[in-house]
Amino acid sequence: MTPPLLLVGHGTVDAAGVAEFVAFTGRLRARLGAEGVDVDGGFIELAKPTVHEAWSALAAAGHRRVAAVPLVLVAAGHAKGDIPAALQREVLRDPGSGYVMGRPLGPHPVLQQLLAARIAEVSAADTAVLLVGRGSTDPDANAEVCKVARLLQEGRDYDFVEPAFVSLAAPDVPAGLARCRALGARRVVVAPYFLFDGVLPRRVTAQARAFGEEHPDLDVRVAPYLGDTDELAGLVVERYREARHGDIRMNCDTCAYRVLLPGFEDKLGAPQTPHHHPDDPSHGHGHGHGHAVAGE
Repeated sequence: MTPPLLLVGHGTVDAAGVAEFVAFTGRLRARLGAEGVDVDGGFIELAKPTVHEAWSALAAAGHRRVAAVPLVLVAAGHAKGDIPAALQREVLRDPGSGYVMGRPLGPHPVLQQLLAARIAEVSAADTAVLLVGRGSTDPDANAEVCKVARLLQEGRDYDFVEPAFVSLAAPDVPAGLARCRALGARRVVVAPYFLFDGVLPRRVTAQARAFGEEHPDLDVRVAPYLGDTDELAGLVVERYREARHGDIRMNCDTCAYRVLLPGFEDKLGAPQTPHHHPDDPSHGHGHGHGHAVAGE
């Protein structure tokens, strides 16, 4: 049988974000169904459907091996530890089964194009951009958001593009907007680097609007998040096919779990264990690497 696509998301307490994930799974199911590829998806924590439910549904359809694609933008703790641990837990529950895992979605030219399209929805030209990522305790992941900001600027006519984060890392949204203002910007488009709706994208919007109200000399606009699109689905399909046939290599040169980085000594060699999900039939599983996510 052709290995199915298993989409793995982090999860959110926001119902709209869950609905968008489910709808996006349906988009991929329709797209790959013509090729005879089964598709299912689940979360590692906070929301249903769970990874266990999705894995079980694919197993019930006769699949013994799946190709999992993490629906995350950067290779932070979720992609490096939580998701592989959750998948391995399913293998232990279902001896004889197995999986291959694709890379996170970014950075990728499709994502730059989607960001540029979202920015264009709220400002035609003559603007600075504040690209706001989720934020992480993983320095490699935060550096990747900075790389995306630079890639977004290259070849486009923005005044400049600055990175910021909504949780766990600096600069935060107000500090990022203050920097843009200090650099002489008169208009700033805040571009949330998020796939779907949720607590954190809404926090980005609220903080950006509050800053704009406090500084009327600065025209602050907020672009939509990336969203459920055919372009994003095409990127997931690319990652799926790469997982099945390609040479998957994570960039481990600056991974705090493999390389000793100043200030992150406690992460080196830390064990990786799956999140506890209240809807999972097992209990008592915690984090092995000590990261935290604010707001979701």
